[in-house]
Amino acid sequence: MQKLTHLLAVVFLTISPLSYADFDFKGPGELRFPTGVSDGFYFGFGWDEAAKKFRIGPKQYTMSDIPDSYSIAITLSKDGSNVWIQEFYQGFIEEFQWQLGNNKLTLKKGDFGKSVKGNYVLTLNGTEYFFERNNISIDVVFDNADIKHIKLEGVIKNMGTK
Repeated sequence: MQKLTHLLAVVFLTISPLSYADFDFKGPGELRFPTGVSDGFYFGFGWDEAAKKFRIGPKQYTMSDIPDSYSIAITLSKDGSNVWIQEFYQGFIEEFQWQLGNNKLTLKKGDFGKSVKGNYVLTLNGTEYFFERNNISIDVVFDNADIKHIKLEGVIKNMGTK
């Protein structure tokens, strides 16, 4: 019986590290402020299966399982000249670039010739989107060991007129 117990212990010790669903995405980015000044930032996500800890930006939370998703709100200022993204900076910014795993997001001002809400284009992995409303969200969807995908809410493709 003792041999069976030792054998099972060895099997579980061998398998359990392989079953951990850990990830750590630092989320490097760059902000551009209305003054024209730029500054770097980090806002990423991490999961430590063994410790049951989920990291959102710089903070860690104890959780029984990895959450399904996390939403980041982008709010367009009343005059449409800037945006507020609480997770990135505690004030208005004008543009950003952000890398999260294999995903690249950019928000840039543009001159589109048509009336585009805020004159902004949000690009996710090479596809351009325009604000459909003043509050949009970036929804980061997780699976057990990765970012499954990023979904944008409140935007439209190639039709950014007010």
